[in-house]
Amino acid sequence: MEFLKELDHKSLLERLKDLANNNDIIKLSYIGKSILDKEIPLITLGDDTAKKSVLYVSTHHASENVTTSVLLQFIKEYASAYYGSNQISAINIKNLFKMRKIYIVPMLNPDGVEYRLNGISHDNPIRDRVIAYNEGEDFTKWNANARGVDLNHNYNAAFDEYKIYEKINDITPGKTKYSGEYAESEPEVQALTNFIRFTGEKLKGILTLHTQGEEIYYKSNGKIVPNTEIISRHVSRMCAYPLCDTEGSASYGGLTDWAIRELNLPSYTLECGKGENPLNIKQANSIYARLRELLFTFPILF
Repeated sequence: MEFLKELDHKSLLERLKDLANNNDIIKLSYIGKSILDKEIPLITLGDDTAKKSVLYVSTHHASENVTTSVLLQFIKEYASAYYGSNQISAINIKNLFKMRKIYIVPMLNPDGVEYRLNGISHDNPIRDRVIAYNEGEDFTKWNANARGVDLNHNYNAAFDEYKIYEKINDITPGKTKYSGEYAESEPEVQALTNFIRFTGEKLKGILTLHTQGEEIYYKSNGKIVPNTEIISRHVSRMCAYPLCDTEGSASYGGLTDWAIRELNLPSYTLECGKGENPLNIKQANSIYARLRELLFTFPILF
């Protein structure tokens, strides 16, 4: 598939609805709504009788929405293989469908993506405040959600420690890094954490797609989930990204940190692609090629 244009929320929903309407195995639902009332889509692949599941999440950050296109390509190829060739990377897709459920949140931050791609609308109720946060109306570097909170610092993982880091580094609401008033203050994060809690013990692992750097974060403050060393090596081998430790601000408040610390749930942050964010949309092809085996194989690692 050739990617020529970045997807905003409206374009993504159009494509997801089309896929769900034309493929019985693709279920489209929503985990909640963003601050500006945009529905956060959830795609489900897999039979309801499946005893284990995994979760893929992309576009916490507005400038990293190339990962939305990557997961959309995965959804399309999964359906094509189910009805057609039936095997990818030695995985029988019909068997995978019966045995494992794959949940996909392809765009957690629809408001931020809207700002970055289309600018801030004149009827936005917090327009003046957000323009002040951004120091102007050029939102091409915007990462945060609609009110200037970085969603991947809003999880309850060393949140209080990060507040000290914010104070030392003068981090305030804006395009990136600000964690919010309190953990899970943002409706997007609330929606995802509530979904994860509701899914419960059937959920065995999480992949979170970010950009860039071609590396994997798999620890939280040096901690990993016990007995996952072999799984971690498989994850690294399949996409040829090295396993790395986080540094600085990346060590606090992320989904991977929260999943490991609070739920003892294996979680991996994949920093995809190379260059400066936002990456050119054409990198979606090469990123997907790099992650393809992992996306199809990850569910059976547990």
